[in-house]
Amino acid sequence: MAIPDFQTIMLPLMRHCQDGQEHSSDTVDALAKYFKLTDEELNALLPSGVQEVFRNRIAWAKSHLKMAGLLSNPRRGIYQITARGQEVLSKSPPAINLRFLLQFPEYVAFRSIHRERSDEIDEQEANHAATPEESLETSYAKIRDDLAVDILQRLKTCSPTFFERLVVEVIVKMGYGGSRLDAGKAIGKSGDGGIDGMIKEDKLGLDAIYIQAKRWDNTVGRPEIQKFVGALSGQRAKKGIFITTSTFSSDAQDYVSMIVTKIVLIDGETLAQLMIDHNVGVSTIATYELKKIDTDYFTEE
Repeated sequence: MAIPDFQTIMLPLMRHCQDGQEHSSDTVDALAKYFKLTDEELNALLPSGVQEVFRNRIAWAKSHLKMAGLLSNPRRGIYQITARGQEVLSKSPPAINLRFLLQFPEYVAFRSIHRERSDEIDEQEANHAATPEESLETSYAKIRDDLAVDILQRLKTCSPTFFERLVVEVIVKMGYGGSRLDAGKAIGKSGDGGIDGMIKEDKLGLDAIYIQAKRWDNTVGRPEIQKFVGALSGQRAKKGIFITTSTFSSDAQDYVSMIVTKIVLIDGETLAQLMIDHNVGVSTIATYELKKIDTDYFTEE
């Protein structure tokens, strides 16, 4: 079974709390069992990788039910059914969702704070399965993916020299190579046909990482990686990074996983994402902070 949306969770959540006892972490396990979720579904994360999808949807179901006065939150992390909640369950409703909650004045009042049409739920909202965090993170991921596509297109049209400088910039921003000046001196100095340059692994220069940077459209296959590994052997090197604007074949990836030499493959998509992560070739146009209530602040000793 797919992970249920937060509205589908509402009624089973209420039934779980029907015993009148206080509930906390047991809710997740009970609802996971009710919906017959697999371990994979239970551990599925939001796009940010910060929180599980199922836990996030339970939290929003609780939030809406609490705003309608069907659940109470007597203390941090604890939920309990209210007298109104018991009354609702006694009528055996077929479902509890956003439309259902509009019968309660407290819930309507809450909605009026956030929108003009507080007494209505349109079809899109009624059938929407995503929580606000999911919608926000999905939108962010879409914007980021579109940006990565644009970056990759630019990379494929830049000159080889510019591309090599860009590669150095990304690696330095990731914490390798010491200073930008030191790293830049290393690029293109080896003279080996299979190596484009060398960069320090750390600021002290205790080890070196050799680089191959290919501004290609064609898939990079195993022969190219083998050539790079051979060049590394000639330098008595044990570590290398092969960066391309295209992709790597499955044979190339399998080969890298089997050899002793440590080779990291960075394809065009990964390079674009690293540029975004480390602010290379991109600029910030807006910043949003996602906040939640600080329950400790409101705890009176």
